[in-house]
Amino acid sequence: MATTTATRGKNGRFTGSTAKGGSNFGMVAGAVAGGAALGILAMFGRKAAVQAPTALAGNWDEALVLEHQATLKVFDAIEATDENNTIKRSMLLSHLKHALLKHAVEEENVIYPALREIGQREAADALTKEHGYVKQYLYELENTPNASPQWIAKVREFRAEIEEHMQEEEMHLFPMLRSQLSDERNKALTLTMNKEGFKVA
Repeated sequence: MATTTATRGKNGRFTGSTAKGGSNFGMVAGAVAGGAALGILAMFGRKAAVQAPTALAGNWDEALVLEHQATLKVFDAIEATDENNTIKRSMLLSHLKHALLKHAVEEENVIYPALREIGQREAADALTKEHGYVKQYLYELENTPNASPQWIAKVREFRAEIEEHMQEEEMHLFPMLRSQLSDERNKALTLTMNKEGFKVA
């Protein structure tokens, strides 16, 4: 392969074969555009993979129960670690945080407003408030050394609180909401919830 050199002219601009041909710019621009396109495709692929289990679960309530079960499995994995697994604990906490925040967006932006529409404003407001405590627990866990006994104690306390929240939704509020909506409205709610989840997946 032959190499070409360019020199600067009196005006400070490059002269020579590379300056005239412009082929380097075209190659660089093409590489940048190709890289950007691959990045966008990868992002959509990752989002689709994250949201797929929820989207394939069926109705909105079944999907949210599936997400609850997945969350409890992450808690199981965290509780199976010890103080020597700090890197694993950090990774699992990051996974838990992402899953819970995506789940919260789905519920707060779609399901809780639907609860309010059927006259369950107090219940929806209480659930939204509980999500604030979820974020508080996540903050505290991120700011406590994860090798400390306090950290795993906080994880267990967090799990107990979140299991109560899940039970209230699964046993009472979700069945009540689903039964009061038409099949068409339940399908629309499922679609809207999946769109919200995809945005933050």
